[in-house]
Amino acid sequence: MARMTSREVRIFFKHLQSIDPEPVTELNYSNDFELLASVMLSAQSTDIGVNKATAKLYPVANTPQAILDLGEEELKTYISSLGLYNSKAKHLMQTCRMLVDQHQSAVPNSRSDLEALPGVGRKTANVVLNILFNQPTMAVDTHIFRVGNRTGIAPGKTVLEVEKGLLKAIPDEFMQHAHHWLILHGRYTCTARKPHCLSCAVSSQCHWPEKLTAIL
Repeated sequence: MARMTSREVRIFFKHLQSIDPEPVTELNYSNDFELLASVMLSAQSTDIGVNKATAKLYPVANTPQAILDLGEEELKTYISSLGLYNSKAKHLMQTCRMLVDQHQSAVPNSRSDLEALPGVGRKTANVVLNILFNQPTMAVDTHIFRVGNRTGIAPGKTVLEVEKGLLKAIPDEFMQHAHHWLILHGRYTCTARKPHCLSCAVSSQCHWPEKLTAIL
């Protein structure tokens, strides 16, 4: 797989920017803690599924202390439709305890503090840092991993390799929104099984060898 040139990468993101200048997450949230909790709950679950669960949960409990007051067993009843809900409930309760005890119930704005929270890995920390604190991070999920490899922007065998490649390849002017552009592109256009190459706005810059077959 040939890598995109710096010129191609710039054109690629210019096109995505023109389509959606201010992309936002599809997770519903109204405060910092809700975003953190929703991202934690989104592992191996769709944003739609998480939003359905939190639409019932957050009116009842949407702060760390309120979740603690709710209790782990009651929390499970709200998120039981999500995959891995038992471990998610356990981690969310543990995270709420740490937020209350160590961070005055506020979501921390440093990677080290975020990754110290139970159930918060590098990807979740990157999402929170990008959305809440406007840091130019790159949270690589399955969609971004696929797009980074398929298009040739940042080929890599591991999530971290793709993340580092994207951070190096993407011009600074696009970094703030690059995560959302790529995830939305992978979710709706550059899909896993049947990518929509014919209607893809950035097909000309893409280096995927099979795109001509997909178009035809």
